[in-house]
Amino acid sequence: MQDCSKSLQCFVPSLLTKPEGELKMMNHCWLQITSGRGPDECAYFVGKLLPIILDEAKKNDLECEVIETILGNQPNSYLSIIVSLKGETCLEFINQWQGTIQWIGKSPFRPHHKRKNWFIGVSALTAPEESAALFENEMKFQTMRSTGPGGQNVNKTETAVRVTHLPTGISVVAQEERSQYLNKKLAIAKLLSLLQSNNSDSLHQVDYELWNKHNNLERGNPIRVFREIKNNL
Repeated sequence: MQDCSKSLQCFVPSLLTKPEGELKMMNHCWLQITSGRGPDECAYFVGKLLPIILDEAKKNDLECEVIETILGNQPNSYLSIIVSLKGETCLEFINQWQGTIQWIGKSPFRPHHKRKNWFIGVSALTAPEESAALFENEMKFQTMRSTGPGGQNVNKTETAVRVTHLPTGISVVAQEERSQYLNKKLAIAKLLSLLQSNNSDSLHQVDYELWNKHNNLERGNPIRVFREIKNNL
């Protein structure tokens, strides 16, 4: 087990397994850290995980920048964070993080809560280039209610976004987040990932695995596990 207690002071992570397959991407990508529809504890874990990812990215000679944050309900918690990564080791780095991340520890908000296992998701996205804005006139946007279990806003407000590329008819949906604004950004990034690939069939499979993994976190197969260090949380 890799000891990172000095850098994080409250977690010890271990790299369990590599993700299935490799995502073919250029040297610029977005890394999304998200609590999805999890409780406040998951949003808390997102905030704790960010400095670890940034520290490892810098050690891998990657340029990193936090470009989007959605605050959670509790202090120092985040529903979602998107980090821009640039560098030659970008692909290798994201393959070490992409997937379900597990935190084993007591809730900092509910001391008597029995649950000790919390899960969040890390996904790699194709970074939309600045020129992507030129193609928005070829995109049709539609908002809808998210499906599946969720919090107060899910299933009650139209936070999910469908984007259709009119010339090709390719359509994708983003509903992972509670914010319509962020779901629109994710939908555009997903669509660009499809359009930039030469293999539509394999891309649809990648799209399914990446973008729907958040709604079906693989709780039995996390890519990394972080354990609470007693008396230091």
